[in-house]
Amino acid sequence: MDFPLTRAVLDAAVAGRATPAVVIEVGRRAGALWTHAAGTLTYDPDAPRTSVETVFDLASLTKVIATTSLTMRHVGAGRLELDRPLGTWLPGWSAGARATVTIRHLLEHSSGLPAHGRYWFEARGRAAYEARIREVDLEAPPETRAVYSDLGFILLGFIIEDAGQASLAVQMEALNRDLDLGTIAYLPPADWIERTAPTEFDSWRNRLLRGEVHDENAAALGGAAGHAGLFGTAAAVGRFARAFMAALGGEPEAARHLPLAREFVRPSRVPGSSRALGWDTMRPTSSCGRRLTSRAFGHTGFTGTSLWIDPELDLYVVLLSNRVHPSRTNEAFVKVRPQVHDAVVEDLQRTGL
Repeated sequence: MDFPLTRAVLDAAVAGRATPAVVIEVGRRAGALWTHAAGTLTYDPDAPRTSVETVFDLASLTKVIATTSLTMRHVGAGRLELDRPLGTWLPGWSAGARATVTIRHLLEHSSGLPAHGRYWFEARGRAAYEARIREVDLEAPPETRAVYSDLGFILLGFIIEDAGQASLAVQMEALNRDLDLGTIAYLPPADWIERTAPTEFDSWRNRLLRGEVHDENAAALGGAAGHAGLFGTAAAVGRFARAFMAALGGEPEAARHLPLAREFVRPSRVPGSSRALGWDTMRPTSSCGRRLTSRAFGHTGFTGTSLWIDPELDLYVVLLSNRVHPSRTNEAFVKVRPQVHDAVVEDLQRTGL
């Protein structure tokens, strides 16, 4: 089948230079319905064409595919507790307002930590980052407001490594095996590079990034972090979406590998928040457009990636691009995302599926 309205939106986005490369996969819990690749990996005249096998820097999709999923597994196994204070795992989080910050707060972005910090100029590795974030003043008491925070997910990545007694990369490999996701990983191997869409020329590293994580803090943490670092194809993200939908529906095998799925997509009670645990939820102004239902949940990534799942419509949409090539100043793709999701629903309605 074809999705002509969606195809037109994506082809126009490429023609208008909102991104050089884009791949979409639309599917249901039972399987993929449609995949489309458009553009070329860069704007060079001889650049390779984008294909369904193109690998993208998934950016903050890492937060839901890796970090949130691994947290679910550790909570389900009793190794972590959502409402236990961070001081249980992280030294220096047992005094003042910090003493009340929990894993739940990190997941729903209500810890009071600021959104971001330019730490890569001064810090390398876990110990330096943990110390630096510990020094940051909380901007609000925990659970009083939601501020999307990379810093909270960096800390959560450290806690997951301790709970699993293995690196994030190793734990993600295990999740991949359990769910049979395919081409998705931290620290992508060398044989992926030729089909990986470049992101930006980074003045800090003084090179074009291709197969290296775009996010500087993730790079300073060795390339695998709680907030960023995953690379993968649309097909792999689609397999993850189907596994999560199966877990949400109570399918025993999927629920065994992704426990507590229903709890993790339940909207937060933090005032004014659209967040769930790790995930974002549907708002008319969000990247998922206006045609998904109120049960939809999803996430975006800075490099131009997104995943939205709507269990009521039995629908998922994977949208991957390298809109930050050649520069992150190009923000045209932000307007494309909601147009794509609205077009997907309209295409489905026109075909009666």
